[in-house]
Amino acid sequence: MIEQINGYFNKLKSTLDHLDRKEIEQFINVLNKARENGNQIFIMGNGGSASTASHFCCDFNKGACYGFDDKKRFKFICLNDNIPTMMAYSNDVSYDNVFVEQLKNFLQPNDVVIGISGSGNSKNVIKAIEYANANRALTMGLTGYSGGKLRELAKYTVNANINDMQVSEDIHMILCHMIMQIVSK
Repeated sequence: MIEQINGYFNKLKSTLDHLDRKEIEQFINVLNKARENGNQIFIMGNGGSASTASHFCCDFNKGACYGFDDKKRFKFICLNDNIPTMMAYSNDVSYDNVFVEQLKNFLQPNDVVIGISGSGNSKNVIKAIEYANANRALTMGLTGYSGGKLRELAKYTVNANINDMQVSEDIHMILCHMIMQIVSK
């Protein structure tokens, strides 16, 4: 198993080494500007990416804000955390619309919408990003593989360019923690 363990770690390290630092810097700048301007930041994903979206909300709403009473706070809202709303839209409309319908209730111009999709092709994430683009929001994406449709549609993206879902998801969590530490200073 040592060979398999080393192989996984080597894929993870190589992917980290090849991340575009400018993409990450732009991602951070958009988040900081949203905080400074008091804009909401909506985030979403499916499966493991849903967990990452929830984790972003926790780390930014609490971890990057608590104890800093003299700083403006982040206003993160995770669109996959309200399970009854998601189930209602899934049952009554379609799962493809679970995020876009929520954005229709809350999205304001200049708010930020972040989609997380390992493949970059999750239909419900894509529909929400398209809606956000059409309604003057800033769109961002965290992707894996080649980035898929999300990489094409979102204004700002960070792509973990590897054909491995677990390594892509690992990278997205590393980005969450790294960015939170940077914006907390």
